[in-house]
Amino acid sequence: MSRSIDAAELGRRIRTARVAAGMTQAQVAAEDVSAAYLSRIEDGQRRPEAGLLERMAGRMGVSLEDLLLNVPRDRVQELRLAVDYAELSLVSGDGAGALKAVDKVLADEATANVPPVLRAAKQVRALALENVGEIDAAIVLLEDITSEPTPDASWLKALIALSRCHRVNDDYARAISVGEQAQTKIEELGIDGLTEAIQLTVTVAGAYLAQDDTNKAMQLCLHALAAAEKYDSPIGKASAYWNASLAEAQRGATDAALELAGKALAHFETGGDNRHLAGLRFQIAHLYLQQDPVDADSALEVLSTLEEEMRWSGGTAWEVSATQLLKGKAYFALGDHERAAAFVEQAMESKPAGEHSHETEGLVLKGRIAFARGDHDAARDLFQAAAQALTAVGADRSAGQLWFELADLLAEVGDHEGALRAFRSAGASTGLRLPGRSVGALQDS
Repeated sequence: MSRSIDAAELGRRIRTARVAAGMTQAQVAAEDVSAAYLSRIEDGQRRPEAGLLERMAGRMGVSLEDLLLNVPRDRVQELRLAVDYAELSLVSGDGAGALKAVDKVLADEATANVPPVLRAAKQVRALALENVGEIDAAIVLLEDITSEPTPDASWLKALIALSRCHRVNDDYARAISVGEQAQTKIEELGIDGLTEAIQLTVTVAGAYLAQDDTNKAMQLCLHALAAAEKYDSPIGKASAYWNASLAEAQRGATDAALELAGKALAHFETGGDNRHLAGLRFQIAHLYLQQDPVDADSALEVLSTLEEEMRWSGGTAWEVSATQLLKGKAYFALGDHERAAAFVEQAMESKPAGEHSHETEGLVLKGRIAFARGDHDAARDLFQAAAQALTAVGADRSAGQLWFELADLLAEVGDHEGALRAFRSAGASTGLRLPGRSVGALQDS
């Protein structure tokens, strides 16, 4: 900041502070510089280095911020608290509330005169935009924030968010390039040992995982784990183990995925990072239900802990709905169809508006329950309704998995035409297409 502020403006503020303190130029200069040199500083002909500026500010009884920001200290503190409040709303899942609060800070004319507050407010706004689903707007703001590298964690956090937003937009190439292009600068700035730098590597691994490159994803997770061990970062270790677990799960190695997820959980608890515990516990419970044979009791134990944590920390509507769905699946696996049906109804009531994947999974589970009770007609209707709901989800790996499951279930209830359509949709969601044949090839066949 001392390098970027206009030299003449800085000199004027130093003179104003010196006069207000009733001090001479010689008294403020002390043994650091001559009075003549301070005079040139006050005239804007010289720019003091940061250390000198801080020592002079101390002699005049003002803070460095008073000279650099030209905003009263109390006002700066008010703005910072307002940004903190917006960030707290965001952490609690209230993206709309965070957006409203941070926009108020950005509309304040004083914010523009406090660069650290301005940057923090922009970053909170970008994350709030991501939270409410305005991904393109978030990307534009994050690209602006990350355009000028800074040797701190905030720049790395913005890079992580930018990579994540590109991944949400299914732009995996850009999600990967964000992290890989920043790597050289991260090393030049000497911040490669920060937890956020390790998490950026893991975020890039997640992008590789999203495009089904599990080998590259695992390599990056191992690289991140080595860095986390080197710099003793519990959260870095947890992030690496978590994504390695996702890679193993995607490979179908459920037992290995569970082991890695357990290690991630232990490190998150050691590091005191409670923000990620809900998502990780959810994944572990899901893995228990993917085991062969299914370990429904262990899944329910994990979900009970998750519900207890959400009671005092507050879970989002998505988290509540997802947890209830998993409990319904666990009870169905145990043969308790009554409890399974009760939890799927709760999940449908609590799911966020427009959450089509939960609607689809709920309809599938209802269909399974109906089929298990011998009502095959109701099961067929529910599976067909699930297929209709799934068309709104979009084409991605998770949608493809649901289509495959639906295809199998539709075939089981005798709807072979519906099953064929579902298999085709599954292929389309995962990028598979029937090979094209030319007219000539058709004629020769």
